[in-house]
Amino acid sequence: MQLESMFRPQSISVAVFAALCLVACGGNSSSSDNTSSVVNSAYTIPAEPQGVGSVESADPASGVAAYVDNGATNVRGDGCHATVDTNAGVRVVSGFLDIWTPSTLLVDAGVTAAATSTCPAITASSWTGIPGDASDGTIKNATVHAANVAYVETLTAARTSDQELAAYLDDRRQKGYSVSDSLGPLTTAWRAGTQQTTSITSIASDATTVLYNDTGNNLGVGSSTNSNMGSVVDFIGAMGTDASTEPAKRFFKYARPWRWSSKVVVAPSLVPAKSSSPATDGGFISGHSAEGWRDALAMAYVAPERFQEIISRAAELGENRIMAGMHSPLDVMGGRIQAVAVAAYNMNKASNATLKTTAYNQAHTWLEAQAGVSTAADLNTVAHSGTTATDRFADYATNKANFAKRMTFGFSPIASTTVAPVVPKGAEVLLETRLPYLSSAQRRVVLKTTEMSSGYPVMDDAEGWGRLNLFAAADGYGAFNGDVTVSMDATQGGFNAQDSWKNNITGVGKLTKQGTGTLRLVGTNTYTGGTKLEGGVLAADSAAAFGKGDVYISGGTLLSNVAGSLSITGNLTQLSSSTLTVAMNASSQGSISVSGIATLAGGALHVTFPATYKPAVGDTITVLSAGTRYGSFTSITVDGFSKVTPVYTNTGVQLKIVAI
Repeated sequence: MQLESMFRPQSISVAVFAALCLVACGGNSSSSDNTSSVVNSAYTIPAEPQGVGSVESADPASGVAAYVDNGATNVRGDGCHATVDTNAGVRVVSGFLDIWTPSTLLVDAGVTAAATSTCPAITASSWTGIPGDASDGTIKNATVHAANVAYVETLTAARTSDQELAAYLDDRRQKGYSVSDSLGPLTTAWRAGTQQTTSITSIASDATTVLYNDTGNNLGVGSSTNSNMGSVVDFIGAMGTDASTEPAKRFFKYARPWRWSSKVVVAPSLVPAKSSSPATDGGFISGHSAEGWRDALAMAYVAPERFQEIISRAAELGENRIMAGMHSPLDVMGGRIQAVAVAAYNMNKASNATLKTTAYNQAHTWLEAQAGVSTAADLNTVAHSGTTATDRFADYATNKANFAKRMTFGFSPIASTTVAPVVPKGAEVLLETRLPYLSSAQRRVVLKTTEMSSGYPVMDDAEGWGRLNLFAAADGYGAFNGDVTVSMDATQGGFNAQDSWKNNITGVGKLTKQGTGTLRLVGTNTYTGGTKLEGGVLAADSAAAFGKGDVYISGGTLLSNVAGSLSITGNLTQLSSSTLTVAMNASSQGSISVSGIATLAGGALHVTFPATYKPAVGDTITVLSAGTRYGSFTSITVDGFSKVTPVYTNTGVQLKIVAI
């Protein structure tokens, strides 16, 4: 009997309601009893939450040359691409001009180029690379510049032997090998599949003999001779196209921190690596950081199960450049910004479209086989099976805190913090495999709603690359400023089958969950537009998972899986073709508290006990409390018990355990 169609829209009298309960409300998988101590007055099924009636968009900045269209201009020795306006690799980090004005505004440190019919000549600048020389540039923001150098002074003065080793390895070892340890339990399989090697595993005893002497192969062996993960190696390597950091270094002409201050203590093991050619040894931007980030973003694309851990490792590599005394925080921030743009540029190339798909599939085929699993969901489980004793990136909270710190390195904003977020053209490709069930437009909105606020040094480029917070974006939406519909197809596996959004979601929009997959809401959410479940599973893993609006269950399964009580601050409506599952980990934990009206127009109730708690025969458990309760469930199942008696009151539902 379809109670949903029978109940809408007219009111139901007490007599009719009682008759319907005899016919339709008596079914109970765990009990033949279905009683109500209080008969409700007539009611109507409420309308579903309306949200705002529109979706949010995230259009690229207008009038700005998109990096993904102009990445090939990132060159040196070319008069046509020697200025901040003509070189994309310089322009994307041009926020540094708010801190430092180089002696010339050209890519000309150690660079010459003859004039052509269309391009002017370039004459090498007279910059010596020594701060304070007549050829040096000008400090524009003395406070930020001083803090930039002081950060390195403080960090290097307190450096431990373990930190020196980490800094040494990330300096001398090739970057692709360094960042692959971010795969945790999958690292061994990854390195075997890519055939990735290094010759540097400890501080060399004779570092003065050979400076950069890693005789390993960095990324591994490509597809020409590696059928296991060769295409993965090819894909990561492709991120290095048009990726040089030299144009920016030779434009900004900003010295390394140990040239700015004698208090900067370069790691003793790396002193031989200090360049003796300061005129071509600019510090801004960090090349090591940029390369580590490019490799990491490609790895995160093909192994999104470890997305946050991988980019956390890239951020760590950047900080290790500061720990070494070789770079400043602003150098490292600039390297990250440029690398994110370069990676998106290369991932968006039509020539790489097949390669990125092949690499993703190849990585999963190999890693799943090595892990002894057959699905991406199971691979995700294995990928997070380590502990902090075996996986440096096993702790989510630590990763999140470290990533946030390394985004800004403690700098305070120097400009307005209220500039609206903007998402660069093509940036959504970076989340393509991490949020595969969202459209490209939706992934752009995710990036928009998780962006850093404006105003931080270097980070306010016109396109928005600097403000992207990819760690937060991997946790889903940060706000529902418009209505959001999510459709997940579990048959496609991986994150299409199950995913978790961990951000604290704000906004006035509505969430509609469709499809067959499972979406878990973990954050302390405050969105007000309401929640509608049409299909699949929508799980509340926090007491405030559904924000501050109404919850409407027209299909699928809504799961309450919280410590304490799931709070619904509006109304709860359940229709006949849906299921409400209450996972009780302790007495009353997982129960649902509705501030407004709970309308139970049929549907199933399923109570589970996933932990050690289990009630005893004779116990009465509360599954739902409300300001007012109307209606009842069509069926009730309580795991482990064959018979229960539901007790319906004006303000809730209890279950009396009758028999095992």
